[in-house]
Amino acid sequence: MAAGLVMVALATLGYTLPPPFDPSPLRADPVFRTLPAQPAAEVRPVAATGRIRTEDITVQARGTTLEATVRAPLAPGRHPALVFVQGAGPGVRDEFTTQAEWLARAGIVTLVYDKRTSGYDFRHRDFGLLADDALRVLAELRRRPDVDPARAGLWGVSEGSWVVPIAAARSGDVSFAVLVSAPNVSPMRQVSWALGEQLDRLHAPAGVRELLIRAMGAVDMNFLRHDAEPALRGTRQPVLALYGTRDPSIPFVESSQALTRALSEGGNPAYTIRYLDGADHGMRLHGGPFAPGYLETLANWVTGLPGTARPAVPIAGATPVQRFEASEVPAAPWYAGGAVLGLTLCLAAVGYVAGPVAAMVVRLRGRHLPAAANARLWPPIRLRFRRMAWTGLGLLVSVLAFIVLLVLFSVNQAGAWPAVLAGWLVIKVLAVLMLVQEVTATAAVVAALREGWRPSRPQHVAIAGVLGGTGLLLVAAAYYSLFAFPW
Repeated sequence: MAAGLVMVALATLGYTLPPPFDPSPLRADPVFRTLPAQPAAEVRPVAATGRIRTEDITVQARGTTLEATVRAPLAPGRHPALVFVQGAGPGVRDEFTTQAEWLARAGIVTLVYDKRTSGYDFRHRDFGLLADDALRVLAELRRRPDVDPARAGLWGVSEGSWVVPIAAARSGDVSFAVLVSAPNVSPMRQVSWALGEQLDRLHAPAGVRELLIRAMGAVDMNFLRHDAEPALRGTRQPVLALYGTRDPSIPFVESSQALTRALSEGGNPAYTIRYLDGADHGMRLHGGPFAPGYLETLANWVTGLPGTARPAVPIAGATPVQRFEASEVPAAPWYAGGAVLGLTLCLAAVGYVAGPVAAMVVRLRGRHLPAAANARLWPPIRLRFRRMAWTGLGLLVSVLAFIVLLVLFSVNQAGAWPAVLAGWLVIKVLAVLMLVQEVTATAAVVAALREGWRPSRPQHVAIAGVLGGTGLLLVAAAYYSLFAFPW
């Protein structure tokens, strides 16, 4: 009964403490509800059969050297040129080989380069620094005798589409901008929306979303609140934005709305937005071949500039469907920040080992624990404490393993939902077990004290450490929705 009352209290605590997060259904502009078909001239066949030459070069950037590969048509004259700007991650140039070669054979000079490793990591990302890299690479490309400087631009995918507008707003040397799967909302909004979509596909319980969203609110990374619209408002060049209707990673309708709004506010009407049926985040069909019309649209638009900069139909293609808004994740309050969570875990770990360490110190000093009541009452309490420590450790490991499981299944979701439900059930059972152990261990200690037990100093340390550490873990579990109803 006591454990049930404590569980209700913790569940209530979990509902009242965290900031609310409940994305609303999206109200899209009427223009996105039924899009006209993409003009036939944009997807007309392209003869990507020309001979090309490949050249490896190096470009000096701020604090590093960028390795790059240029692919250029062997046909005489000056050609339009395109620099590929990577998305999130290591950004090696090999990932763009297929489309870079295809475009080069279609008459466009392409350059791909390895993303910098200094000044870019998982926690700290300077999009302005990456934009400077893109401009330096573009400047190297514009100096080539086979490149038409008036038609040399940047192509950015995903995270790269936050970088390209910054570069375009800084320099008129950027003749055009191609944005592929561009979020145009903050990284935090993008990730939270993608998380919701992935969990819906995995049939995950509502508590899983609450756990991950509250964990995201505690993450302190400098780039997660990046606002893309100021750079878009400063973009004066023609823009081609390509989206896939089966992209689970970005809120594509809101991304298009943000793009058109920012460009309109900046006085730039030269934009082309196209939705490709069935395309995913990388413009491919289920991670395989490129979506029909993607490469053709890209090549025809670039080679047709400046005539293709202002199409008669700015937004066209397959009609996109986005169910919910991409809401900003509220920042966690001070008591739920990453530093406090880390301190909680450290205190719990110290509490679990404090008792054995204190007992060891007593033995090393040649002292002995009182034998009378201790011999009878302490061993079962100590056993309870050990079980609590193992349960707490098991809960932490289970949560980490569950998050890894979700990441893996977000890539390949076939048959994943039973494993997701089973993993969440294990976490909930361990949380409840830890709660019951805390209550029963407290009752055992109180009962032993009533029977005349006089704990030694090491035993006092063990009692305070294990019960206190487990109590901290229970409060943290309540905040992260492990006791919430429905599950």
